[in-house]
Amino acid sequence: MVMIANLQYGWTLFIDPIEQKYHWGRAAIQVAFTIFVVTETWLQPLGGYLIDRFGPRVMVCIGGALVATAWAINSVADSLALFYLAAIITGLGASPIFGATVGNALKWFPDRRGLAAGLTSAGFGAGAALTVVPLASMIQSRGYEAAYLWFGLGQGVVVMAVALLLRAPKPAEIVASGPALVQQGTRNYPPAALLKSPPFWLMYAMFVMVGSSGLMATAQLAPVAKDFAIDSVPVSMLGLTMPALSFALSIGLVLNGLSRPLFGWLSDRIGRENAMFIAFSLEGIGIYALLLFASNPTAFVLLSGVVYLAWGQIFALFPATCTDIYGRKFATANYGMLYTAKGTAALLVPMANVLTAATGSWTAVFVVASALNMIAATLALVALKPARRHAMAKESLIASEPDIRSASASTD
Repeated sequence: MVMIANLQYGWTLFIDPIEQKYHWGRAAIQVAFTIFVVTETWLQPLGGYLIDRFGPRVMVCIGGALVATAWAINSVADSLALFYLAAIITGLGASPIFGATVGNALKWFPDRRGLAAGLTSAGFGAGAALTVVPLASMIQSRGYEAAYLWFGLGQGVVVMAVALLLRAPKPAEIVASGPALVQQGTRNYPPAALLKSPPFWLMYAMFVMVGSSGLMATAQLAPVAKDFAIDSVPVSMLGLTMPALSFALSIGLVLNGLSRPLFGWLSDRIGRENAMFIAFSLEGIGIYALLLFASNPTAFVLLSGVVYLAWGQIFALFPATCTDIYGRKFATANYGMLYTAKGTAALLVPMANVLTAATGSWTAVFVVASALNMIAATLALVALKPARRHAMAKESLIASEPDIRSASASTD
């Protein structure tokens, strides 16, 4: 997960260097990011099915090879078509890596699903923090082409090596350390059954709302900083002095990774929907505050951290909630179905550039993103919580019907 973090969170560093060399326009370049996210997410159900059936090892090894190939192509791409092709290959590689790791965590730790999914996905959130500064440094000193080639090859090789250690748990190995504090269903729903379940579609809509705002923030952070002319302004904090953009990315990615186990752990104790309400509300406030104070370099760094902190939790809360409701057996495939919402959200990312060009500022983009988070926070409590309870109550009633019939027959 650490090795594929740059595929998403390092992308913002490449936009302006590519634009300076080829002058294709930011919106056209951002299409590559959308293609990557859409491919990575919309293939999750198929990849999840194969992983649930055959195990994670082979699929993740293939993913590592594809990741290395894709960034090598980016290093020599001289047309948008080649960048778009590499984006597809990148998505094909990242999809089984993300799905297998999170799915495995959900299976191994049924009583601490929020924390397990959060710790695992933290590698994707915080992983880029380990490499974003050297990545930016290499882009500056040797060009984005060298960064694509050497980081791509290195990341792919590490993924393939570590994949050899992955395996799914055997039934006898799944031992809960204690009773789960969050209500969990007893039925294992196959992926097709999700399409008939109201809680699934509520979660899907909420995922799109929160995911689109987070993707806009991560994909557009560098252009926003440049437009406010603060990207290279030194900021001193925590005993460090760095350019505002590099500082914002570094601290943001650390907090993004921290948010996943933090909110996952919190959801294991206070409930998934309650944790969602807190996180989504904080995200909405953080995005709007970033709009108001983005021209201040220090505020830009701090508020970017808040946005990253509050957004990263969706990759802990949603998989845990999905598995709580729909069971462990098909956890990877079922979360893969829900994870396609990230791909749907990614379709909105290029629109941010279009909207900014049309209005002449980032105001409309940030206001919409903030509002979507506040709507999702409200839905978590007033819609998802009662829908989940209703679905589980219905499941319990169905499960008890054979006993009721047996008792009735004995009485007769």
